[in-house]
Amino acid sequence: MQYAIFSDVHGNLEALRVVLGFFAERKVDRYVFLGDAVGYGASPDEVCDLIRPLVSHAVLGNHDAAVVGRMPFDEYYAAARASLDWCARQLKPINKQWLVDLPYTDSDDTFAYCHGSPALPEAFDYLFSKKQVREVAAIKGPLPHVTLIGHSHLTLGFRVQDTQVDSMVRSEILIDEDASYILTVGSVGQPRDRDPRACCCTYDTDEGIFRYHRLEYDVLTARQRVHDAGLSPVFGDRLLVGM
Repeated sequence: MQYAIFSDVHGNLEALRVVLGFFAERKVDRYVFLGDAVGYGASPDEVCDLIRPLVSHAVLGNHDAAVVGRMPFDEYYAAARASLDWCARQLKPINKQWLVDLPYTDSDDTFAYCHGSPALPEAFDYLFSKKQVREVAAIKGPLPHVTLIGHSHLTLGFRVQDTQVDSMVRSEILIDEDASYILTVGSVGQPRDRDPRACCCTYDTDEGIFRYHRLEYDVLTARQRVHDAGLSPVFGDRLLVGM
């Protein structure tokens, strides 16, 4: 089975179209979305229209939660609050309800899914370090074989075996049956690893290989649409550098 895994689209329609076209060419069997369809970008409703009917599994992101009133966002900085308020006004009822209904976690026979740290999914904590992974294991007990997360917009993985935790930044990861993994899948619409290309992932259950893919898209159009929508120009400008 071929998995298509993606996260953190953040209203970037241009990036999402390229990613979905890539998945379609590969004839993937199952689509998985790890949260944050909305926020920052200029096309939240169109993005939800594309993701919602396609995915077999999807989880709630913090921006999704904020837009539909499932979490407060008064402590966000002003431009982010304005973006979320604007997004809430753009969404059709069917897309708002989809976000309302999304779970914090999900799973199937291959993966566990979460937006941020799986220690307390509704808190949307970031997971950056080996120390944090050890804390997750202490809270959760034995980890699932492979947990996939988003949220940080990075492409960072952790391999856990007994008390040993190793961090990984690789384009391909061979999944070992004798270890557990927490893999951050990057961002389609707002990369933050200094690579402006859209990021998405695939997994082949026959090969046991998890792969990151970086795809060029029309960044200039995505940036201009942010400006034209009256959102903070920073949300568009940073697309050019992947920050």
